[in-house]
Amino acid sequence: MRTGRKIVWALALLLLGARAEEIPLWPGEAPLENGLTGPEEPTPAGFRNVSVATLTPFLVPESKAPVAAVVVIPGGGYGSVCTLTEGTPIAEWLGKRGIAAFVLKYRLPNGHWEVPLMDARRAIRLVRARATDWNVDPAKIGVWGFSAGGHLASFVSTAGETEADLEGTLIDAGSARPDFSILFYPVIAMEDGVGHSGSRRNLTGSDAPAEKFSTDLRVSAGTPPAWLLHASDDTVVPVENSTRYLLALRRQGIAGEAMIYEKGGHGPRAFQTNASWESALEEWLRRRDVLRGELAK
Repeated sequence: MRTGRKIVWALALLLLGARAEEIPLWPGEAPLENGLTGPEEPTPAGFRNVSVATLTPFLVPESKAPVAAVVVIPGGGYGSVCTLTEGTPIAEWLGKRGIAAFVLKYRLPNGHWEVPLMDARRAIRLVRARATDWNVDPAKIGVWGFSAGGHLASFVSTAGETEADLEGTLIDAGSARPDFSILFYPVIAMEDGVGHSGSRRNLTGSDAPAEKFSTDLRVSAGTPPAWLLHASDDTVVPVENSTRYLLALRRQGIAGEAMIYEKGGHGPRAFQTNASWESALEEWLRRRDVLRGELAK
């Protein structure tokens, strides 16, 4: 990546971090516990040991009409949440295009798979419930997930309306189904040889049945359209994860599009070194009336 672009991303981190304020995702005590104790542990990319979920809004105050919104779900193998590399910079990208962003710092599962799914569902419902306050169109709320965050984004896209809604968690009654999903180098499959063993272990705490957590096997007629990015030389999460999800969408007659690059590896470098994804994603969002033409330039 060019030095100039690195500087732009760094400045964006500073500016956005200064004006955004984390809000608690759950009023009072969150449902279930993930068994993690002690303070969060900062990392160069984000945080480990996360047991308190938050949502950080990046709004579009200059818009007179309600705008589309995206809940951004960073990755980290379900062992950390990479908000600094796959959260705030993505909020900046969306904001430049007139789309509100909400960066989710979800509770890590620590073997309790329901916990991050609850957080993702709650985040979508919260944005819908406060759509008027945040000047958001409640019918245009998507998710954008990275790596294990891509698994969570696809999980919430393929979950039934009541899945992981334990008693007392349905605070906002709106739908938790996203209207579209964007998945970057996502963990999709959970089977040996294709899935990411670390994500599966952190999510389930054991060798859980692949069919329960492999989200390509969960795609149904109600799954929202998706746009995917992956690099063929990704040795951490093989590209077959994205192609399986894309084919599962096709079998259900659901719109899906993917950019598969020759090189890029796993993690932010996959999109930082393959800039052509930006215009392709813009066009896909424009076709769904998520991105207004004049803001895409």
